[in-house]
Amino acid sequence: MKSALCSRFFILLPWILIVIIMLDVDPRRPAPQLTSRPYFSPHAVGCGGSRVPLRRSSPGRDAAEKRNESRPQLQPEPRLPTIYAITPTYSRPVQKAELTRLANTFRQVAQLHWILVEDRATRSELVSSFLARAGLPNTHLHVPTPRRYKRPWLPRATEQRNAGLAWLRQRHQHQSAQPGVLFFADDDNTYSLELFQEMRTTRKVSVWPVGLVGGRRYERPLVKNGKVVGWYTGWREDRPFAIDMAGFAVSLQVILSNPKAVFKRRGSQPGMQESDFLKQITTVEELEPKASNCTKVPLQLPHGLTLRMLPVRLFKFSPSSAGSRVAHSDREGQSSQ
Repeated sequence: MKSALCSRFFILLPWILIVIIMLDVDPRRPAPQLTSRPYFSPHAVGCGGSRVPLRRSSPGRDAAEKRNESRPQLQPEPRLPTIYAITPTYSRPVQKAELTRLANTFRQVAQLHWILVEDRATRSELVSSFLARAGLPNTHLHVPTPRRYKRPWLPRATEQRNAGLAWLRQRHQHQSAQPGVLFFADDDNTYSLELFQEMRTTRKVSVWPVGLVGGRRYERPLVKNGKVVGWYTGWREDRPFAIDMAGFAVSLQVILSNPKAVFKRRGSQPGMQESDFLKQITTVEELEPKASNCTKVPLQLPHGLTLRMLPVRLFKFSPSSAGSRVAHSDREGQSSQ
């Protein structure tokens, strides 16, 4: 009996539901308009109709965000000052080999811009193709040395260094100068990586010892109480700045603040270009000694010397023994610009 009643109930149940639904529907009532519900969609509509994925919240993510907000925000690291290396070069059999040695060093220095200036009326294919494969930020310039200045007793690379200075000033003429340091890197020299770390903190003009120069194992500024008071040198102790071209660096801001400071041809003598240039931008008292107050000689091999020529004790010297020939420099005031 019960089974028969259950069977009839389940047979009638669908029809009863259909009748109820039909009675509930009012044909005169308008159908509701479909509206978008962003919280049902994984995307929200952004500007211009673009669909932006909605960010789903979770207890773990919210807790992590709260922890991050409570932590102090790390400031971005300050940008390293750019080192601008001005390198005069000229055609000779070993030119590419020496440029390769320099490029191998410069590639290991962060934030370095190489300004290579050829002593030619036009760019050479050799240097152009070399720089294209060097993998370095670079600027390729060219300017010929007048024939009348190509004499053994006259200063060399004057026009090329001045061309590099002019490019720097023109580049930063209409924009605020970023921190930078200028360094004159002759193409027949060899430099250690530590040297670039030393020069990068230059505020105005920095100096350091140079190995194997002037007929000596090294030349260096003599420092007392953090100030340069003289020079240990093997040539022309009477020079205002008895220093090699590879022994100093200049802040970019100093170069831009002294637009007339250039290497001079008229009245300049061989070996005096460093002094003639530095007199225009600084004084001996303002020099910044690097390399532990100029008591350490960075690995520099000027003018094509090789590592095999290095004496074993080149970099082991006593500051007191270096004062046998000291030339106290004249105090030159900064020239007016």
